[in-house]
Amino acid sequence: MVGTGRPKGWRLLKAALSTRKSATMLAFGFSSGLPFALLIGTLNAWLGEVGVNLATIGVLSWIGLAYAFKFLWSPMVDRLPLPLLDRLGRRKSWIVLCQSLLILGFGGLAMTNPAADIGTFALFAVLAALASATQDIAVDAWRIDVADEQTSVELLSSIYQFGYRTASIVGGAIALVMAARMSWSLVYLIMAALVVLLIFVTLTAPDTKRPAVGELHAGLNEKGALNARARAVALAIVGLSWLWAIVSIVRFMASMLGEAAPGVPRPSVADFTKNIGPWIIFATVFVPLIVAATVNWLRSRGRAVLDAPESRSSPARTAMNHLYVALVAPLVELTGRLGWAVLITIGFILTYTLCYNIWSSFAFPFYLDFLHYSKDEVAFASKIFGIIMTILGISLGGYLFIRIGRLPTILLGAILPVFGNFIYADLALGGANLDMVSHALALDRLLGLVGFDQRMVRLLVAICYENISTGLAGAAFVAYLSGIVSKRFTAVQYSLLSSLTFLIGSLGRGIAGEAFDTYGYALVFQWTAAAGLFAVLFVLLEWLRVSAVRRREADLAPSVDDAGKAGAAEPAA
Repeated sequence: MVGTGRPKGWRLLKAALSTRKSATMLAFGFSSGLPFALLIGTLNAWLGEVGVNLATIGVLSWIGLAYAFKFLWSPMVDRLPLPLLDRLGRRKSWIVLCQSLLILGFGGLAMTNPAADIGTFALFAVLAALASATQDIAVDAWRIDVADEQTSVELLSSIYQFGYRTASIVGGAIALVMAARMSWSLVYLIMAALVVLLIFVTLTAPDTKRPAVGELHAGLNEKGALNARARAVALAIVGLSWLWAIVSIVRFMASMLGEAAPGVPRPSVADFTKNIGPWIIFATVFVPLIVAATVNWLRSRGRAVLDAPESRSSPARTAMNHLYVALVAPLVELTGRLGWAVLITIGFILTYTLCYNIWSSFAFPFYLDFLHYSKDEVAFASKIFGIIMTILGISLGGYLFIRIGRLPTILLGAILPVFGNFIYADLALGGANLDMVSHALALDRLLGLVGFDQRMVRLLVAICYENISTGLAGAAFVAYLSGIVSKRFTAVQYSLLSSLTFLIGSLGRGIAGEAFDTYGYALVFQWTAAAGLFAVLFVLLEWLRVSAVRRREADLAPSVDDAGKAGAAEPAA
């Protein structure tokens, strides 16, 4: 039966093509992965080639915030019927809309010269990023909706990843190889044509019916829950904080990428990040935490709560409940469960991927424009070889979880990428240490047998270490988030917490671009390595917290004396 086990490799591809649902999932995974690869990585190779400065590339990389903020409009995607398109189906209508906007966005990018009109180019990139992030919401929901005994959600998730990884090769490696032989405009037109083909797959996909409005968010109307007025106030505070943050970022992007007035210098990314960045973090992280703590305080004292179950409903209240569950309820549950320790959790989330997420958008300009590797070389090293190394790192992370435990693996995932940044700093300075290591390990002679010169060996060694270490770190991070979220709020809580990594990473990329222009790659790589030390600190604090919780549990249940070593597959506390 298709739903049994979790096949891999060719068996997974065979399973993907065996049923209508799984074949559609393969196409949807490809449809999600293609725009992400083209917008977050490959687009920067195009910009670097035409001479757009790194500060501007850094600001344009903020289009990745669409993926960080997508949970804000996920309630609308979940419930709003689209005029005319809704007859296609609950999820299909949104997927078709997003794919149509992706075609428009890629077509607009192809028709615009970024060197001459970066503002218009940025508008099309933003449109495509918003469409891509919204498509992800609909595709994730579709995967959960259509799962059944024959095609389980686990199988569909594996097939989704297969399609997504395939798209990352097409939108990364193959796009670079094509760009070496034709114009970037033609490359993006061809990618738009691929999305046209995907629309035909979407139109034939199965779909599910909408649930009754009265079945949604029943827990918010139970006795002891916060009353509607208090929920509205909490939602207004959090919503306005997020709105201010988004408007501030969009206004700065517009001023940076729009036409500058004669004699007026463009605004500084470093100044914006230094002066406004901390307030953006405060508005999107700490204001919601304060509101969540206040909600818990009110409920614990029986204030502003329902004295009896409430049955009233209306479209406005349903919309408010959707937003409340997306923005407020996940943190209310988390702060209620963890107390003050939630600050350690938030610090962990904000810093864990910082040292490698900050510069990831500049990988292609670094390889192509600074180190002067060819597009074919970068396509093989970064996308084909690099993806294999990332998968190896993810597999290593899973193995270490079993062998040494959860928290030791997470700590290793915080430490290893720090050294990866020093390796890239050495690569930027000429790679003397990389050459020494590759010679000592005989990698130069081994890779030389298949035609790679020392310069290419240097790049492969750097990418090998970086992708294995970040693959391991990524697996550890996902496992940590999966363990810390509540089963009651799994989807929305995971989405909200994971969005914080996109937020801090995207803000960091803005200042990194200007820093690369000003100080050079090597020095900035060393700085970002130092930023990784904050992640190590928060992991150690989290380890101490979990150990303290385990000791308290042992005191309460002294008969349980075989709790295992610290960090070894313990449940999230």
